[in-house]
This record gives sequence, C-alpha cells and structure tokens, in this order.
Amino acid sequence: MPDGLLDAVRVLDLSDGSADTVTRLLADLGADVLKVEPPGGSPGRATPPTLAGASIPFAVHNANKRSTVLNPHDEGDRRRFLDLAAGADIVVDSGLPGRAAAYGWSCADLADRYPHLVAMSVTDFGAVGPRASWRATDPVLYAMSGSLSRSGPATGTPVLPPTGIASATAAAQAAWAVLVAYYNRLRCGTGDYIDFSRFDAVVMALDPVFGAHGQVAAGIRSSKRWRGRPKNQDAYPIYPCKDGYVRLCIMAPRQWRGLRRWLGEPDAFQDPKYDVIGARLAAWPKISALVEAFFADQTMKDLVAAGQAQGVPIAAVLTPSRILDCEHFQAVGAITDAELVPGVHTRVPTGYFVVDGERAGFRSPAPAVGRDEPRWLADPVPVPPPRGRIGDYPFAGLRILDLGIIVAGGELSRLFGDLGAEVIKVESADYPDGLRQARIGDAMSESFAWTHRNHLALGLDLRGSAGKDIFGRLVAEADAVFANFKPGTLTSLGITYDALRALNPRIVLAGSSAFGNRGPWRSRLGYGPLVRAATGVTGVWTSDEARRDQARHAFYDATTIFPDHVVGRVGAVLALAALIRRDRTGHRAGRGAHVHISQAEVVVNQLDTLFVTEAASAAGVADIRPESAVHAVYPCAGDDEWCVISIRSDDQWCCAASVFGTPELARDPRFATAESRVTNRAELVAVVSAWTRTRTPVQAAQALQAAGVLAGPMNRPPDILADPQLIERKLLRDMVHPLIARPLPAETGPAPFRHIPQAPQRPAPQPGRDTWEICRRLLGMSPEEIERLIHDRVLFGPAGRA
Repeated sequence: MPDGLLDAVRVLDLSDGSADTVTRLLADLGADVLKVEPPGGSPGRATPPTLAGASIPFAVHNANKRSTVLNPHDEGDRRRFLDLAAGADIVVDSGLPGRAAAYGWSCADLADRYPHLVAMSVTDFGAVGPRASWRATDPVLYAMSGSLSRSGPATGTPVLPPTGIASATAAAQAAWAVLVAYYNRLRCGTGDYIDFSRFDAVVMALDPVFGAHGQVAAGIRSSKRWRGRPKNQDAYPIYPCKDGYVRLCIMAPRQWRGLRRWLGEPDAFQDPKYDVIGARLAAWPKISALVEAFFADQTMKDLVAAGQAQGVPIAAVLTPSRILDCEHFQAVGAITDAELVPGVHTRVPTGYFVVDGERAGFRSPAPAVGRDEPRWLADPVPVPPPRGRIGDYPFAGLRILDLGIIVAGGELSRLFGDLGAEVIKVESADYPDGLRQARIGDAMSESFAWTHRNHLALGLDLRGSAGKDIFGRLVAEADAVFANFKPGTLTSLGITYDALRALNPRIVLAGSSAFGNRGPWRSRLGYGPLVRAATGVTGVWTSDEARRDQARHAFYDATTIFPDHVVGRVGAVLALAALIRRDRTGHRAGRGAHVHISQAEVVVNQLDTLFVTEAASAAGVADIRPESAVHAVYPCAGDDEWCVISIRSDDQWCCAASVFGTPELARDPRFATAESRVTNRAELVAVVSAWTRTRTPVQAAQALQAAGVLAGPMNRPPDILADPQLIERKLLRDMVHPLIARPLPAETGPAPFRHIPQAPQRPAPQPGRDTWEICRRLLGMSPEEIERLIHDRVLFGPAGRA
C-alpha cells in the first residue's frame, strides 16, 4: 500500500495463532511485517478450518506480511534473528515461552538488550499470576470475562457468542497497546516491554462488566454485585416477518413517535410519558403485540425500507451468506475476491480501515513459507529528538476535540484521555450525549462516569455561526477531532475535513459510523444491535442447548454491547497511526489525515474466518475441512453455575477422560475422534455434565487446566472482582465520582507497561462544567464576552462562574 500510515515501521512477527491478527492490523496500515517461521513453517498453517489443505485463519490473519525461515538450531540463523530484532521497531511474540525462546531469548530479554524496541508478548492469561499457565479458547474467554453470563435465556444453559469475536477483540486491544508504546518511544526515545494478556483484553474491551452499558441499559442498570442473569430478548426486540426476522432499536423520543406513526397512531400509546424509555419498556409487552401483528405478513426488505423512511431504527436479521452478496458491502469494497490459497479464489473481508478515502486493508494473502530474505525492506524511520521524559503519559500535550457520542464515540476519546491527552467534550445543551441518561434520582449514569473520565466539558452550540467560529478557533490549536455521527451530520454543521484542514493542516479527523460514510446503507439509522443484526452476528448467536420456554426466537445477543467497545479500540488504532505519521520526521511530516471506520465492517472482520468459510462453501469449493473442536457450556454444583470446556484434539480428550476418572471414554467410539465427538455432541455433553455437576465452576476448570484441557468458570460481576489473575495483574482499581454513591471498578490502562503509568481518574464532568476555563485559558475570552455568549445560548456552563 503506497503511503501507509505506518510506512517503514519495522515489525518482527514471532506470533502464532490468535496473535497473528495483531500484526495483520499493523501490516494493513503499511508496516513492514516480517514473519519468522521455523523450518517447515508455522504450525498455524494447518489450523482448521482449512481450504485446499491450507488454514483459512492463517491465510487471512497473515495477509500483507512477508515470511522468512530461521532455523533456531543454526548458529548463523540465531545471529540473523538478533540482527532482525536490533533493526526492528516492534517485536510481537506469542505463547509460553514464546518463539523467541527457541533462539535463546525471551521477549523481555529483547527489550532489555535493545532499549529502542517495543516488545510485546501475547499470551492467554499473561506471563505472571496464579493462572499464567492456563490456556484459553474464545468460549473460555467468553465465560471468564463475564460475557457468557449475559448471553442466553434468564434460566437454563447460557449461549456462547460466535467464536472469533474474543480473539479479534484482544488483537485490537494489543495493536492499540503496542502503538501506544511506539508513540511513547517517539516522544521519549525509549521502547517498552508489554506482558499482554488476552483475558485482560477481553474483560476490558469486548463486553465489560465494569464499563459503559449502552444507552438503554444506562438508565436502568447498576453495577451492584448481582448474580442473576438478564432477560435477553427484550431490550432490542426481534420480530418474525414473512421471510425472516427484523430487529428494532427505539432510543430517542422522535424514533418512538416514528414507530407510533408507522403503527397508525394507536390510541393507547399517545401519552407523552411513553417518550421516556423506562415507560416504554414497562408497556412493551402490549406495544410488542401491535408490532408483531403489523410485521407478520411483510418482508424484511419492505419493513427495513418503510421503517427507515419513518425514522425508525430497524434492521433485518441476516445470515453471513446473505452478507457476502449484499450490495452495500460489495459497493464499498468491504468484500474482495482473492486467491487466498494457491489456485483457490474466494471472497475475503478487506479490513477495518479507510484512510483519506482509500481502503487500507487486504492486499495479498499470507506468503509462502520462507518466501523472503531475512532483511528489512526500507531504511528505519528517522526518530525525532526526544521531546518528553520517561514515565510521563505518552499523549501529554495532545489536544482532542471530542464530538463522539454513546459508547463507541466515548470509548475512543477515553482511551486517549487515559494516556494523558487533553480531551474536550463538546456538547450542545439541546442534544446532550445519550449516555448521560441516568436512573431516576441519579445525577449521572455509571456508564457516563466510566466512559468520560479524564475529560473536560465544553457547552457549545455548533449550529450557529458564532459557535462554529469558536470551534474553529479550537481546531486551529488541536491535534485531532473525533466524531461518530451518521454520515452527513458533520457536513451539515460545516465541519468537513477540508474545512478543518484549512484551519489546521496537521489535524486528524477520526470518525466512525454504523455502516460507513459511503455506500447504499450509509444513511441508515444504526446502533450496535442493528449492526449485529445486519451483519449476521445475531443470526449465529444461537444455541440448540438453550431453553425455548416462552422464547420468541432463537437469538440471544440483546444484552451485549458488541461492537461498540471494540469499535473504540479499532478507531483508536487508526487515529494513533495517523498521528504517528504526522509526527514522524521526513517529507510527510506535519500531514494530517481523515480516517474512518464502519462498525458493520468491524463486525465482519471480527468474524473473518466464519465469512471466508461461508464464502468458499457458497462458491462450491469442495475441499473445506471445518473446525472440529467441541466447545460447550456445562452445569456445575450450585445454583445456576456453569463452566466452559473446549476439547480441540484427541490428546485433550484423553486428558479430560482421565480427569473425569473414566479413562475408558478415550476409547469410546462415540468420542474417540474429532468427527465422532462432533456427531455425538449431545451425548458427550451429557457424559461430561455428570462430572461437572459435582464440582464448582472453579474446581472443574482448575482440574482440567492442570491436565492441559482448556476450561474456565462462568464469571459474573462479583467473580470478576475476585478473580485472582486479574487481582495479581492490577487490571482494575476503584474510581470515585462525587455524584455516584459507590466506587466504580475501572481499568488501569490498556496493558501493563514498564514506562507508562496507570490511567488517571479525574471524574467525568457534568455538561458544560469547564466552559469558563476553556474559553479563558485556550481562547483568551474576557468574562464579559463569555457571559454574553452564554446569554445568547452560544455557550452554556454550570450556574455561576467556574
């Protein structure tokens, strides 16, 4: 890719498995990623599902990279390995002890030997802590992170989210952490070592128990230590129609009025009280009956078109195979045809990123083993003289104007604020952030407190010329503008990238929207639940083992917040890459960028292996070998207690059978092979359940992990706080807000660094709290001028002067 944001950044890739995606993200942004493989190639090249004998996840997650072979038993290759590390900017290793160990070094050793180097070791649970030796699949991570406890019916077997999301989320968090450390190196001249835990990352970034809940839940949920399981089909309801299902996501009063108008203005719901979400939820069973009858004989396509025309957020619940043929994804280039393995073409998700209107993503499939020489392609990037001290926050001195809203927008700016950036949240008095919605009697929602800590709050009306002028003055001295409005909103306000660049050529405009800023769906109303429905995630978030009692349908993704939190991480990676390019020396120094991501495309890329497998199957490729692991949720001793066990190989099944005290099961023809275990899944679950029912979730997981079998307990909020691995790694610490009665557990940072301190915890502001300070300190306004602008409703702030 010409002119990539990370051009000439050298990445030594020692990763394998799920960590391959970390370096794929860097490669998409232009980094020179050189994968070091042992003779014969990486074991990951055979990981199922396979296409014509080649691993689909390996082919996809190692796209845009180069490959070299170094023999760890050859003295010359060991020296070449050190030469590559000495010339690299970033090293990413994975597993315990990691591939670097074969060459006589640990990842931490490399960071010690080469102080300029950013070295990251990616493991399932981190290199230190009482569970450092544990291993995890995506289902195990769902269980232990708390996501599983909110998926499925309120009683009965919980429902596992689709495999792939946890690993992709951890990879986005890892890419963010490694770029943070690299940016810090540009600032202070010193690299870092990062002991990265995928478990930590999923707890923080997928569907955090202690993090923003989303707009509906923010008004009704509390972080109290509740152990129950929520009703999972009501918050964002799904209704059957003539040819499938559709989902509604009614948030704002105007959206409710649009639905009411569409239903023919029923007399029973004309009371203005139904403008409030709480009142609507209480009456929803009756409203739902009207909706269900109205939708029953209409098609998905007609309902979506009519609903959008009425201003009602609605989406069809599509399948992955429908997505691959969807006109929108084809039109915007989100799906591309590629020769993924030699001689076999199939459709592949292109990637997350759009930079200055051009897609930065899939260019070439994974290279052949050892195709490339063990050398770097380009001269190292010139590093500017250090402008900061080791131990300071990496983003100290950056100023960000935050127009973001709800979770995805708020998370993006918070990630920068937690690392020292000055983040100014710009809000209108008439249209405050929807995440401010709080339970009756509360001054602030916990969601807003988590998501907007370390922010300043400026009350400013951007609709008039005076407000636009004030915003322009701030842009002239800012580093970035963040926004996640639907396409066209910023343009209607006159805040185009060209207008911003005219004020400040160094500005970075980073945005996201539900379906992107191009293509047939760009103007659709979109929230996370609608994105999940329209991209096939809802359609595969099901389970044959979940109880059907009183269930309207088989889909159980209503209470998750995916993809909002990970969208924030992916947006942060992209925005930071743009700032890295801007701040490097050389002929492009000082150049800003307009970067954008589509939430829908994030979802598709998070499930890239699933989509590629579906595409190959739909194209009639015969030589497809599916993934044959058995992941299941098992009942344990206690009230509604569960664990997850993943059996991925015959050896693991033998070990599990020994733990169960029934070694003869290893030879039982029903379970002796991967194929037979899949075929007889229901019997296997019944047999294993007889053992798990006699043990607590933690006891079951400990016994199995000690034998090398991947398992984990289903954690709820109190369990997350008591998890010994998270406690040892200091993932969370209490955050106190003067407007909230209880301390809120909050993340301490994206990963444990050597040279970057934990996040500060300045309380999230009330609307307009810092208007006076910002106008005086940054704009040099007099008290009289500020008073006049407040009187004219251009500005707003707290009562009295700040």
